[in-house]
Order: sequence, then C-alpha cells, then structure tokens
Amino acid sequence: MDVIILTQNSTFIIGWVSKILGYIMEGIFTLLEMVGIPNIGLAIILFTIVVNLLMLPITIKQQKFSKLSAKMQPEIQAVQAKYKNKKDSDSQMAMNQEIQMVYAKYGTSPTGSCLYLLIQMPILFALYRVIYSIPAYVTKIGNTYAVLAEKIINKDNAHYLMNSGIKTIETTVGQFTKNLNADLSKGVVDVLNRLSSTDFATIAKEYELNSLTYNGQLILGKGGLLETYNNFLGLNIGNAPSSIVKEAFEAGAWGLLIGALMIPILSALTQFISIKLMPQQPKSGNEQADSMAESMKMMNMFMPLMSAFFCYSFAAGMGLYWVAGNVVRTIQQIIINKHIDKMDFDQIISQNKEKSAKKLEKMKIQQERLNAYAQMNTKNIQPSQQRKTMQNKANLSSGVSEREIDDAMKNADSKMKTGSGSMFEKAGMVKKYNDKNNK
Repeated sequence: MDVIILTQNSTFIIGWVSKILGYIMEGIFTLLEMVGIPNIGLAIILFTIVVNLLMLPITIKQQKFSKLSAKMQPEIQAVQAKYKNKKDSDSQMAMNQEIQMVYAKYGTSPTGSCLYLLIQMPILFALYRVIYSIPAYVTKIGNTYAVLAEKIINKDNAHYLMNSGIKTIETTVGQFTKNLNADLSKGVVDVLNRLSSTDFATIAKEYELNSLTYNGQLILGKGGLLETYNNFLGLNIGNAPSSIVKEAFEAGAWGLLIGALMIPILSALTQFISIKLMPQQPKSGNEQADSMAESMKMMNMFMPLMSAFFCYSFAAGMGLYWVAGNVVRTIQQIIINKHIDKMDFDQIISQNKEKSAKKLEKMKIQQERLNAYAQMNTKNIQPSQQRKTMQNKANLSSGVSEREIDDAMKNADSKMKTGSGSMFEKAGMVKKYNDKNNK
C-alpha cells in the first residue's frame, strides 16, 4: 500500500516544528517495532523524554537567567528608588539607561525570559499536535487506519459515519468537519483516531471492518494491530479517562476505573511538584511587576487543577504525555537546581562586567568615528566637487563646452572668495551660456 500522508498541522511555524517532531516520533515508533513492542503509549513517553532533553540547553539558560534576575533585583530597585519622584522625560531616560547598565553588568536583558518562552512555545504546541494526531505523523499507524477509511468510503462515502444520529459520534465528526471537507480519506482517519472504543465498535459493525487486515494482520479485535498500538497498562490511550470511567463503572471493572482516574490525579500531582521546584521570582519593588508576579503565582496554583480536568476530558494518550512531561521536567529541575547552585555567580558577573565594558568602549569608538567622518564630509567640500555637481546639473548636450563652464565656475569661485558669489550665481552663469549657445 502507498504511504498515506494524513492531516498534519499547517499552522505557521508550529506546522514546520510539528513535521520535524513527527520524524522523531516515527523514528521512535519504528525502533520499538523493531524490538517487538510497537506501542503508542511507550512511544509517547520516550518521545517526551527525547524532546525535553533536546530543549535542555534552553531550560538551563532560562533557569540561569532567573537566578541572575534574583541577584540583580536589589540594584534595579535602588535605581528605581533614586528616580522615584522624578517623572520628567530626562529623568525617565536616565533611569532606563542605568537599568540597562545593570542588565549589561549581569549579562542579561529585560526580554530574556520572554525570548526563552518564545522559543519554547512553538515546540510545546507542536508536541501536542503530534501526539493528538499520531496517525498523521507515524506512517504505519496512518496506513493501518487508512485501510479502514477506504472501506468506509467505498461502502457509502462515509455517509453513516457523518450522519449516525449517535451524539458522541456526531460530536467527534463535528470536530473534523474542515478536514472531512478538505480530504475525505484523511478526515475519516482523523475521526476514527478520536472515537471512543464503544463508538468505534458501532462503526466497525456498521461497515464490517472487523475482518480487515494490514500486512497480513487483523486491524481490529483482540490482539489486533490497533489494540497492540493503543493498549498501555490495560488502558486504551485513544479513549478519554471520562469515557473509560463510565464504561468501567457500568461493567464493574474497578481496576480499569482506578487506572483511568490515576491519569488526571498523577497529572495534577506531578504538575504541582514541577511548579514548586521552579525558581520563584523575588519582589522587584515595582508595583506593576509585583502584581503580575502575584497573578502568575495564583495561576500556578490553579494549573494542577486545570491539567487534571484536561487529562480527564482528553484522550488518555494526551494525559500520558502530560504526566511524562511533568516527571521529566521535575527530574531535570532537580538536576539543574544542583548544577546552578554550584555555579560561581560572582565570577559570571565579573566576566559580564568585562564584556559589557568592552562592548561599551567599542560602541563609543564607533560613534566617535561616525562623528569625525560626518564632520570631515561637511568641512571638506572642495570647489572641484561643487563644480562637478554644477556640471551634472547643466545640460551639456545643449552644446556648452566644459571649458566655458570651467571659466564660469572659476569666475564664481573668485566671487565667493571675496564674499560676492553664490551657488545660485554659478547656476545663473551656466544658464546664460546655455541660452547663448541655443541662439
């Protein structure tokens, strides 16, 4: 069967990053398949570890920035206190310059934390997109679903799938209406990938999918490819914990129910630990900045609850990614904190002072050269340069010789030396020669 490229994210930047991360995910899944465990849950965990390790240099720089920010806050507060009651523009400009000097001394910038965040955000969004749409990025999984999609389209052009009258199926279809309209085959795969086990069973029965195979292996049923791919510790990671809890409660499968609830609980717990280990920004003395810091602190308190809600509502695979990410970041944070605590920040500050001084000296020399060059160009305009300018302005094609213009220029230069000439007189003389020649 030909390779199927399913619906991938096309958002600017995030789409490109998703494609790169998709190659990493496919490589991990291929390696797992080679050792006989082609499991999406395990692939998600390994994928999360690999990507977080790749982001480790940025994370270390971000934490280093936070530590330096804590050390330089007293100096910034001192500068702000110095200009506290001075609201004129000159004082404000001077205050900003002094604050910039403090940042230069510590080798940081006011936008440092924003820069690291801007680098990380596309990667984090792309991570979510890849895990949310694994069949679009892992070829074998995509092709397995494509066999089912082909049968559905051949039977009734996916009419029943899109008009089943079953609320949960219609809700899932509604999430992918745009994809279905753009490319029916890809859109059907997107829908199948998000259906719960109960809804999938309904569609499989309607379209007689249970006997279909891919590369000689059954796709559905006990021991089928999709069960092998999606089963992680007894949970179908394609299902949301909310639907698993409902099905488990109705069947009396209490072990499955507890396993489903553990995902949102672990997500909240690991998120809380990860936040607690993050370095806290000290008060700066700036009311607006401190207010924003307090708001951020409150939001951090709600984040574990939000993650629990999302992990309960979304597919278990997303919750698994969330938990794995929190655990990896927690371990990283412990190691980074130990590494940063051993760093000699006084030495770093001293080095930054030297770099800052050299940079300022270089800027000063460049500015002096520019000023000197500007003065030289202003003072050294020679009569020959003026003459050349007037020659260009004159219409030489009218027949006036360069010698005649030369004489006129010399006459004008003579007048200028005695204070009686001007550029306008030069232009007038050239005009007279033109008029004379034209006659």
